[in-house]
Amino acid sequence: MENRITLPKLVEWLKEVKDPEIPVVSLVDLGVITDVKLSSQKVIVNMTPTFTGCPAMDYMVNDVKATLKSKGVEDVEVIVSFNRQWSSNNISEKGRKALKEFGLAPPPHYDTIVDIEILEQTPCPFCSSNNTELKTPFGPTLCRAIHYCHSCKQSFEQFKPV
Repeated sequence: MENRITLPKLVEWLKEVKDPEIPVVSLVDLGVITDVKLSSQKVIVNMTPTFTGCPAMDYMVNDVKATLKSKGVEDVEVIVSFNRQWSSNNISEKGRKALKEFGLAPPPHYDTIVDIEILEQTPCPFCSSNNTELKTPFGPTLCRAIHYCHSCKQSFEQFKPV
């Protein structure tokens, strides 16, 4: 590995790896990439999926490897681990903004247990109205819920707080 590769540079490159289902947010900003280690021998990237059994995990692992290899990093190991559960609190402010601009309500920060009430009080990502209704906590993927805004008359998805 060349000496020019630094930990900050690796993290910058990893910000190019986007979530395959939400291509406006990087895996770094989504909080899926939880650690990056650099040694003289290789780069080790730790990842924690948003949900167990995430169907996009293999794609994300391969994308991380391909992105780093395209930058000249020859030896990359990606470790998918559930040692520490992923939390929606891990999403960066940049990631939350990208979710909203994409039309997904970002999950609220929380300090205690997540219950159905936190899902029911979701501002609309299109008009910012609080006059919304939870239609179903089960969206097109495990990490999303479906809402309806009575102000702008649009349905929208919320990235669930977990």
